[in-house]
Amino acid sequence: MNEHIMVDVRNLKKHFTKGGEVLKAVDGVSFQIRKGETFGLVGESGSGKSTVGRCLIRLYDYTEGEVFFDGQNLSKLRDKQLKPFRRRIQTIFQDPYSSLNPSMSVLDLIGEPMDIHGIYKKADERKEFVAGLLEKVGLKREHLYRYPHEFSGGQRQRISIARALSVRPDFVVCDEPISALDVSVQAQVVNMLEDLQAEFGLTYLFIAHDLSMVRHISDRIGVMYRGRLVEVAESDELYDNPLHPYTKALLSSIPIPDPRAANEKMAVKYEVPTAGDGVVPELREVSPGHFVADH
Repeated sequence: MNEHIMVDVRNLKKHFTKGGEVLKAVDGVSFQIRKGETFGLVGESGSGKSTVGRCLIRLYDYTEGEVFFDGQNLSKLRDKQLKPFRRRIQTIFQDPYSSLNPSMSVLDLIGEPMDIHGIYKKADERKEFVAGLLEKVGLKREHLYRYPHEFSGGQRQRISIARALSVRPDFVVCDEPISALDVSVQAQVVNMLEDLQAEFGLTYLFIAHDLSMVRHISDRIGVMYRGRLVEVAESDELYDNPLHPYTKALLSSIPIPDPRAANEKMAVKYEVPTAGDGVVPELREVSPGHFVADH
């Protein structure tokens, strides 16, 4: 495993105010992502995992905390200063139906980020590069002049992936990139993401609620609950030896194909602990590389 830290998140907080009430969507999250690895972020809907991803790309300004990318503190940069980093940090969004402009052809959808960052000056070079990207994501050159409505959901997400890779990024935030797809194509897209990672030397933050798929693609996994990280460990270690009650509850909810095994399996329920003295437990290392926040 490469020990170079590409992304370093320190005490990240993002609070929203609505009707005079404060919603602590992300409340003091810290983790690191090494170059070349896939860091999985899992949790129920509303746990704050997508908000973390959007803070990392500065789609949201954070309430508190710092995010370092390759040693540079992104929280200190203004919009103009962020432009070089926006080329190096790209996002694959959850819904390919809403993330692609229906009035643009595939050639222009994928080529637009390249135009913004001035990668290709000649139209024929741009076209050839886009055609090559299409082939790498499992589409064909003849798709260049088609529009999003002419594709299936899985094909649209492949176009979104090609668009994210068009500026040759180093780090990609995958914000639930398979949850809107049919089960039959989810594995295909995940396998393709792994192949692209190996070919282009990419680093991923993979956000999802499908725990079985996260295990397949991730090197390490962080579990989020109510805006905080409650457990972080290597993928196999987390699944084989979960320590936090909430992690156990999540794992108990994974469907099992064998009905007999499913009947024998007892779901674990996680009740929110009482406030007590009000002290929120911090992540502590209980074994090499395995961190847990629990009283």
